[in-house]
Parts: sequence; C-alpha cells; structure tokens
Amino acid sequence: MTNDGRRPIWREPRPGNGPPLGSSDWLLVGGFELAAVVEAIIRPDVAWRPLVTLIALAVAPVLLWRRSHPLVAAVTGFGAATVLSLLQLVTGERDLGLYSMMFVMVLLYSLVRWGSGREVVLGLSFVLVSVLLGFSVSFAGWADVFGGTVFLSLFVTLAAAVRYRAGVRQRELSEIRNQERVGLARELHDTVAHHVSAIAVQAQAGRAVASTSPEAAVASLAAIEGEASRTLAEMRAMVRVLRDGQETEYAPQPGIADLTALARSDVAPVVEVALAGRLGDLPQGIDAAVYRLAPESLTNALRHARQATRIEIDVVGDSGSVRLRVADDGQIDAGRPVTPGYGLLGMAERAELLGGSLSAGPAPTGGWTVDAVLPVQVPA
Repeated sequence: MTNDGRRPIWREPRPGNGPPLGSSDWLLVGGFELAAVVEAIIRPDVAWRPLVTLIALAVAPVLLWRRSHPLVAAVTGFGAATVLSLLQLVTGERDLGLYSMMFVMVLLYSLVRWGSGREVVLGLSFVLVSVLLGFSVSFAGWADVFGGTVFLSLFVTLAAAVRYRAGVRQRELSEIRNQERVGLARELHDTVAHHVSAIAVQAQAGRAVASTSPEAAVASLAAIEGEASRTLAEMRAMVRVLRDGQETEYAPQPGIADLTALARSDVAPVVEVALAGRLGDLPQGIDAAVYRLAPESLTNALRHARQATRIEIDVVGDSGSVRLRVADDGQIDAGRPVTPGYGLLGMAERAELLGGSLSAGPAPTGGWTVDAVLPVQVPA
C-alpha cells in the first residue's frame, strides 16, 4: 500500500492508469480453464472431481475482473476455496481441490495491487479467514502452515512493492507535469504581457495622431488587430497544453534568428534589433531562452520608461557566452520604487537556471536597461 501520510490506509484510493482488458487476460483465463480440464482428466484420485472441476471452470473467469473489481474477484475466488474447505470438512476427504485453482493467488496479488484501501482491508480479512479455515481442515504439520503463510505473504509483499513503486513513479510524473505547467504559465505571461504592451503603445500612438493623421490612426488600429489576433492564438495554444488530457499542435521553438520580427520603425517607440557575433550553433535551450527574454525585456522597457522614442535590442555572442541587452531612451520616475513583477522574476530565474545572470533597472544615462548573460554551454 502507498500511503502519503496524510490519509489513513482505509481511505487510500485505487491506483490509476490500470491497463485495460486485453487479449492477454482472455488467454490467462483460457489457460487456467484448460489446465483445470487436463488436471481433472489425469488425476482420478481427486474426490468429487466433477464438482470441483465445475467450480474451477466457473470461478476462473473472475480473473477478468481482477483490476476493475479486485475485491469482488478476490472474494469470489477465495469464497470458492472456502466452499471446498467446508465440503472437505463435511465429507472428511483428504484431497479435495485442483492445483490449477492456484489462480486465486493472482486474485490476491490484484487485490493488493489495484484495490482501494478499504477494498484491501476487507479483502485481506476475508482471505485470512478462508486461509485459516483451510489450514485447520487440512492440517498436516506446522511446517506446511509456515510454508503456506510465507507463500501467501510473498504475493502480498510483491503486490505492495509494485504498487508503491508505481505510486512513486506516478508522483514523479505529476511533479514533472506541474513543473512544465509552471513553465508554460510563465511563457503565457511573457507572451501576453509583451503583446498587451505593444497594443497599449499602438493605442496611445493612434490616439495622438487621430486628429491630425487619420491614416496613421488606421494603421495603428490594424497593428492592434494583428497583435490581438496573435495574442489570442498563442494563449489558446498554451491553455490547451495546460488542460489535462488535451493535446495541441507544437510549432518549432523560436530562437534568436526570430528576434528580427520585433523590429519596427512605423510607430513610436522605434525598436531596433542587432545580432552580432557567434550565434549560429547555440544549444537549443540557450537559443530559445534568449528569444523568450527579449520580448519580456521589451515589455519591461515599455512599462518602466515614459516617452521612449527608441528601444535597442542587441544580442552578441562569442565562444563562451551570449549577451542580451535591451535599452531605451525614455524617462524614469526617480522617486518611484521599482518592484520586480512576475515577468522580471521569471526572467532572472530562467537565466539562473541556465547558469547565467540578469540585471534590470534604470540606466545612468537615462532609460531602462535589461542585461542578460547566458553561457554557451548549458550546465548539467
């Protein structure tokens, strides 16, 4: 049993991700039924042979329920063993039963492996009563009792160990998924913040020129429409990933070469992108990280600098590192404290995880500057 320490075993739920009923299950049932028929033919010494063979053939199909209804299957299997023990007690027969009915051990294993805590407790209690009755009816010495107990315990222990290991694996996968969700949520924040900031800038520009240049205002509206459409498309794609059990189509991961799409000269503030140095053979993680850091840095520049007319995005690579610098010529309110938001904190965390560093704040000459340095080799 896998108990996380926060709930009693009685309330432990059933393990998830059980394999569905398949052809191997039917082959298992057919194999045990064939074994019962063959044993009934070659063992004429079995008492009440037609009856015990019929019981074996009737009970074997419950193997199909061992994962979906483990308690019912175990009680049915060991209930049949209890009936045979009672029949043996009444008739006084020494040998009553087929060796092929050992399939009840599979039901015992499945009870512990796939049952809920309540089902396991109830089922093992019933199995204990059935086994004690069988020992008392066919007692052949304490050695046999000890051997039978060890044999039963092996199945229970094996099932508990497999269940525990599967639970650990499931929790590891859940933790990985949660971490990926945090990363995707951060990507969603970065994307939306960048696009919304661009929409706000376009709206401000359109309002400023609406009375003097209607054509420029219309161009700003078109730019806003394009930004909004891209934002919705990226949000929908990421939200589909964040929802359990739903898939999405994955596009190739963008990189430094795609940063040129951020450049613009038709509306203030002008954004200039310059790529220099060795940027061709970067690891995919570094390439994608620089691409993600740049839009967020641009968003921070738009957020913290007022009346900016120019924003420069410079990426320079050499043999050991890649440096991203985003700077603007806006004005900073000296008296207003700068509190890092989720975007800036996420940027710093992303850089640190990759073995680099990131700093952001007002520049000595004015404006807002973001500097990030990432190593070419991702730390192991």
